[in-house]
Amino acid sequence: MKTSLLSGVAGAAMLVLGGTAYADLLVGIGAPLTGPNAAVGAQIQKGAEAAIAEINAAGGINGEKVKLVLGDDVSDAKQGVSVANKFVADGVKYVIGHYNSGVSIPASEVYAENGIVEITPGATNPVFTERGLWNTFRTCGRDDQQGGIAGEYIAKHFKNSKIAVIHDKTPYGQGLADETRKMLEGKGIKTTLYEGVNVGDKDFSALISKAKQAGVSVLYWGGLHTEGGLIIRQLADQGLKVTFISGDGIANTELAAIAGDAVAGTLNTFGPDPRTNPANKKIVEKFRTSGFEPEAYTLYSYAAAQVLAAAATAAKSNDPETVAKTLKTKGPFKSVLGEIAFDDKGDPKLPGYIMYEWKKNKDGAYTYVPQ
Repeated sequence: MKTSLLSGVAGAAMLVLGGTAYADLLVGIGAPLTGPNAAVGAQIQKGAEAAIAEINAAGGINGEKVKLVLGDDVSDAKQGVSVANKFVADGVKYVIGHYNSGVSIPASEVYAENGIVEITPGATNPVFTERGLWNTFRTCGRDDQQGGIAGEYIAKHFKNSKIAVIHDKTPYGQGLADETRKMLEGKGIKTTLYEGVNVGDKDFSALISKAKQAGVSVLYWGGLHTEGGLIIRQLADQGLKVTFISGDGIANTELAAIAGDAVAGTLNTFGPDPRTNPANKKIVEKFRTSGFEPEAYTLYSYAAAQVLAAAATAAKSNDPETVAKTLKTKGPFKSVLGEIAFDDKGDPKLPGYIMYEWKKNKDGAYTYVPQ
C-alpha cells in the first residue's frame, strides 16, 4: 500500500526559497494505484494532482497550502478501509476517491466517523449517497441514472432481441446491471439470461456457451473493462456475434488493448466528455504535453478538487463539516465539468449520461465516441 507519499506535481508546487514548505491542509487520494484498475487510479491521481498544483500556485485554500497523501486501495474493500484508517491517522481532512463503489461505501463510514469529507469521481452506486451520511459527495452520476438510459436504449433499438445481462457481483457491477434490467422489465422486456461472474475470472467459455445456446444477440455487461475486455474478445473467438453494451466501467482505452479489434461496435454509457469543452482546452493540452491523455475520470477528479476548494473559499473555512454544508447549500461551483451544484444527499446536478460507440481512429487506435 502506498501512503503518505508526496506526489511529484503537488510537491513541485510546494517548493519555496530556502527549502520545502510543509503543507497545512492534507487531502488524500484514494484509488487503485496498482492492480488491474491502475490505469483508472492514474487518472484519479493525475487529475487531483494537476488541480491541487493549480490551487497551491494561487495561494492554496484559505491561505493554507495543500499536501496530497496517496492511498492505494487496489480496488479492494478491506484495503480501502485500511487506507481510510491510515488517512485518519495522518490527519487528512478531505479525500478525493475512491473509484469502486464497493470500496467507497465502507471507506466513507470510516471518514464520516472521523470528520473527513469524501468526494468520489467514479463511485456510481446509489447507496453511496443514500445512507444519510453528512460527508459523501460525487462528481459523477448514479447507476440508477445510467442504467435507466441503457435500458431505454436497448428497449428502443433491440426490443425483439434475446438479451443477456451479466454482472461481476460487485456493488457497482451488479447494481448497474440490475438497474438496466429493471428498466427493461418496466418496458415489458424480459432478459433471456441473467448471470454473475467473479472479478478476476479469465475464462468465460461456459458463459459464452450458455449465451450461444440461448440465442443471445445483445449482452449487457455490469462490470469493469478488465473482465469486460476478455468477454468481448472471447465472444469473437467463439464466433458469437452480439452487440456488447456496458456502462462507464469500460470507458477506458485499456478495454481496446484487451479486446483487440473485437471492441469495434461496443457501446457504453458515460457522461459528456469534458475534454471536448472549449473552456478546458488549455488544461487538456497541458495534460497531453506532459504525455498523459486526460480521459475518463481524470477531469472528474480534477473537478472534485476544484469544488472542494471553491466550497471552502465560500465558507471561509477549511473545517470539513462546514465545507460539507456549504457544498450542499451554496453553489453552483465552477469546474471543468461545468458548474456543479449538489443536492442534500451529495449528488451533483450535472448533464445526464449519453451513449458512446467504440470506433477506430485515424491513427488505428480504438476509442469511444458519442453516437
